[in-house]
Amino acid sequence: MAPLDRKLVRDLWRMKGQVVAIALVIAAGVATVVLALGTLHSLQETRDAYYDRYQFANVFAQARRAPEHLARQVAAIPGVAQVETRIVDDIILDIPGLEEPARARILSLPDRVGARLNRVQIRIGRGIDPDHPDEILVHEAFAEAHGLVPGDTITGNINGKARRLRVVGIALSPEFVYVIGPGDLVPDNRRFGLIWMGRGALEAAYDLDGAFNDISLRLTRGAVEAEVIERLDGLLDPFGGVGAYTRHDQISDAFLRSEIEQLNNMARIIPPIFLAVAAFLLNIVVTRLVETEREQIGLFKAFGYSDLAVGWLYLKLVLAIAVLGILLGWAGGAWMGRGMTALYIEYFRFPFLYYLIDPAVFAVAALASLAAAVAGALYAVRRAVRLAPAVAMAPPAPTVYRHTIVERAVPAGMMGPMTRMVWRHIARWPLRSATTIVGVAASVALLVLSLFFIDAIDEMLDAFFFRSQHQDVTVQFADVRQDAVGFEIAHLPGVLAAEQFRAVPARLRHGHLSRRTQISGIEPDAQFSRLFDPNDRPIALPPFGIVLTAKLAERLDAVAGDVLTVEVLEGRRPVRRLPVSLIVQEYVGTAAYMDRSLLNRLMVESAAASGSHITVDPLAQADLMRALKDIPVIQGVTARRAALDTFRSMIDDTMGTMVSFYLLFASLIAVGVVYNSARISLSERGRELASMRVLGFYKGEVIAVLLGEMAILTVLAMPLGCLFGYGLAALLVGLFDSDLYRLPLIVQPSTYGYAVLVIAVAAAATGVAVARRIAGLDLIAVLKTRE
Repeated sequence: MAPLDRKLVRDLWRMKGQVVAIALVIAAGVATVVLALGTLHSLQETRDAYYDRYQFANVFAQARRAPEHLARQVAAIPGVAQVETRIVDDIILDIPGLEEPARARILSLPDRVGARLNRVQIRIGRGIDPDHPDEILVHEAFAEAHGLVPGDTITGNINGKARRLRVVGIALSPEFVYVIGPGDLVPDNRRFGLIWMGRGALEAAYDLDGAFNDISLRLTRGAVEAEVIERLDGLLDPFGGVGAYTRHDQISDAFLRSEIEQLNNMARIIPPIFLAVAAFLLNIVVTRLVETEREQIGLFKAFGYSDLAVGWLYLKLVLAIAVLGILLGWAGGAWMGRGMTALYIEYFRFPFLYYLIDPAVFAVAALASLAAAVAGALYAVRRAVRLAPAVAMAPPAPTVYRHTIVERAVPAGMMGPMTRMVWRHIARWPLRSATTIVGVAASVALLVLSLFFIDAIDEMLDAFFFRSQHQDVTVQFADVRQDAVGFEIAHLPGVLAAEQFRAVPARLRHGHLSRRTQISGIEPDAQFSRLFDPNDRPIALPPFGIVLTAKLAERLDAVAGDVLTVEVLEGRRPVRRLPVSLIVQEYVGTAAYMDRSLLNRLMVESAAASGSHITVDPLAQADLMRALKDIPVIQGVTARRAALDTFRSMIDDTMGTMVSFYLLFASLIAVGVVYNSARISLSERGRELASMRVLGFYKGEVIAVLLGEMAILTVLAMPLGCLFGYGLAALLVGLFDSDLYRLPLIVQPSTYGYAVLVIAVAAAATGVAVARRIAGLDLIAVLKTRE
């Protein structure tokens, strides 16, 4: 081994504590990249392969009743490669052991030939026999939630008639990777499921022989989706078409795409924080090493080693630390990626989902880390290269300390000598002190950012389930019904109060912009569906015009007072121009609201409703649920408490895991920054601290001088870190802003307090380790060291 290489190995061993601390910070950055990009790549690869293999459609549309021969005209549209018609409806199921009725979407499958689009994969059992009309396939998620296996039977209310349905197979479909019921925030596999039934059986049940109410299209490469949709809507309009939409707006793909975007955003935001801190730390360590080894550097050069050889020595030191961090990060990121993939399996239903070890992801993480490490140490290495032998072999000029601003601001006699030593050392090395502050602030910011998600989700839950909604149960009717049906619902056992609502699909246009959405007609004095302005103040529904959520208004570039063209997509399909009366704040979806009576007039209807919001006597809820299962006109029942519990359970699983990861990472940053700063100060001030002990200072007083500096820098970093964390939260709010949901920018005081407490504990633990080294100083050996 060459002499310089032996020196490198000895330096690494001598600095092993600092080496490990910096390597752990680098490892955290690498692990985050591998976790996010690895999981992202796994989801994308699995999604693309699944969609392609099982022919997931590109365009979807619904109608009320369209003749089957219309499919040939649809297939003739330029850009259409394949067409599949079917029958789809929402029904309720009576599941043993489940108090309330379960909701299900029932879809037809071709009787004699397999489906060409949105093909199902049978996981267990067999396909449907068209000669047995009551045979069904059940989606795997729903089957697992209820323990259903082939041979079991369930009762379904199909078009108002109760039927015993026999499960013959458990299946999956690319159309329902993310299974979520209408109006739900998260999947609830116990209360919403998917069922496939033979086409002939559903044609007979819904009197749709030779007709369909749902159509899917697969397009050729290069087809213009907008033109296809325009032609398709024109063909379906006479038959009650409600507006075609692309895969981009298909609910399952939209949620999956949103998750992929979130992973991509996290990979872009979090790792740079770790790598920047690691660069700071390497700069400090190598700069300190070069400064203390000036004489050795001079000797190397005097003995004939070139500037390049000396620079390469210190660069290899940096690369060795970076490589250690990369290896730890690769292992940690792969382990965490597998854990995240296991969580995704619960919510994204693929035939398979494996964490793919993509060499490109690992290479990107390694190259980014090496680049950050080299950039951080470049200045220090450059100093070593430029040192002339004569200058290097001369001892550096003594450190000069001066009065600080803090000393001048404090009255004489109120600041002891040790406190002055602390402040003067901080002021003497401003760049190093600033680096320590920035590093600790970064760890605080990362904790604030992680815990912000919990604050934001809590605010979303409170706004959606408590402030906006006050009903216990929402009942959806199978079709539009007169208010008399709602009055009957209000007199069911256990119902304390009921409010009717009307839901209408519509396309809103403002200038060249348009959005397909749902208009909800509610009562002006509604108590169960309340609206809030952008400042979170409750407001009354105006008796005129249309109310938009802030996100929908943004998509339409509309403000209060603007006039929209409203194209209703059902019934008589009226087209009206309505003013925007108000903008309201909601964190979920993009909806519009109107006075129900006004919406009924727009639809040229008498008093009509799509469902009822009801409050229930808890003691009679079981009786109510039994009664609802037997009412033919009911298509769905949603219990608010069950939806809330499901949402919280999902958040606990996913957010709890992510927050734990980032809590660990933030602590690693704090330990790495504080420990390295303390160790560097200890190395520089060993003679000074030993002299204090010889002069009669107690161990505790000597320790206080060094750790006091660390404590002051940590305390100064706390508010900066909180501010930085709030800024990162604001950045993420913008990045996660989508039509599906928005995160409110709210950070609770408890979040700041918890972040500060975690970093304080990490810094204190580091301080204890450094204090033990101070207490064990060999006074004779230290005092023999040359200045």
